[in-house]
Amino acid sequence: MTSQEDTLSACILRLRKKAPFFGALSLFMHHGLDDTIETACTDGISVFFSPTFVDSLTPEEIDAVMVHELLHAALLHMGRRGARDPYLWNVAADIVVNGIIRKQPGLTLPLNPCIDYKLENYEVEEVYEILQSSVSPPSIVWIGQDIMADASIPLEADKIQAHWKQALQEAATITRALGHGATPNGMQRLIDGITDPQLDWRSILWRFLVRTPVDFTNFDRRFIGQGLYLESLDGESVSVRIAIDTSGSISSTELASFITELREILRLYPQLDCELYYADAALHGPFTPEDENFENPVGGGGTSFVPFFDHLEETLSFGTTAVLVYLTDGYGTFPTRIPDQPVLWVVTPGGLPSATFPFGTVARLI
Repeated sequence: MTSQEDTLSACILRLRKKAPFFGALSLFMHHGLDDTIETACTDGISVFFSPTFVDSLTPEEIDAVMVHELLHAALLHMGRRGARDPYLWNVAADIVVNGIIRKQPGLTLPLNPCIDYKLENYEVEEVYEILQSSVSPPSIVWIGQDIMADASIPLEADKIQAHWKQALQEAATITRALGHGATPNGMQRLIDGITDPQLDWRSILWRFLVRTPVDFTNFDRRFIGQGLYLESLDGESVSVRIAIDTSGSISSTELASFITELREILRLYPQLDCELYYADAALHGPFTPEDENFENPVGGGGTSFVPFFDHLEETLSFGTTAVLVYLTDGYGTFPTRIPDQPVLWVVTPGGLPSATFPFGTVARLI
């Protein structure tokens, strides 16, 4: 066994003592040396280290690198990339994992790691969206591009996903069973995102609007092929009230995407009685799909969600079945009274964290 292999084995033993969750998670990962790479990298199931890179690090830094690559693999950063730019995706993923590592006692990030305090608490897809729209996204300084190209066939990708879902759950269970407390700061949210992933916002919007507690009959066969198991609607119309935040937080691209999806839903489900409002600190509307101003935002001031919900409380007749949707970044004044009707918040990238919304269902516009 080489000295570098001894060093990596010692790293795993240290992690089991000072970072029990990551030590338990490392039991589900293979690691080895590869002198063809410059630093370290992962293929989604194994972690590889350059012998020269290992020799250049302190024990605390080696521990941090091990956890860095382990998190890339366990959080499925390779398989989740899809068609996104590999370099920018790697930057976004580094921001997420380094945000976890820097809060963990006993792990020392080497000089100039990729860190963004404002973005590190978002999901990697959302961080990517924000970086993509920024003028000068940060560069990878520390390890480099360490998420290897996804060369796996779909069956292998499914196996890798199942492997890490089980690993994350078992590592959390082991940590609690050994009396080492909860999972590290920020990890539980990410674990939940892997073990119970959120649906695409479009799917959530469709399912939310095409609903009523009294009218469900059976699945609408038009959408089963798309993975949308939507109930068919019969009889009574369903009121849909939608507000779009016009305080400057919604880009024209996001607005166009939202309106396009909304119009398609309305075209296929004419039973939906839809009114659209634009809202900053005041409420503008309502506009119906037939109005020429339906897609022309009005506003530009501060943000308050109160006027929309107050208006609906005054105007919706008693017993009306209605669903309420608000497209926003979430930064504004919420009403103190929780609405009686179901509420869906469609939140733009970089918006208020989902757990912070005082009521309703939250979908991220990614």
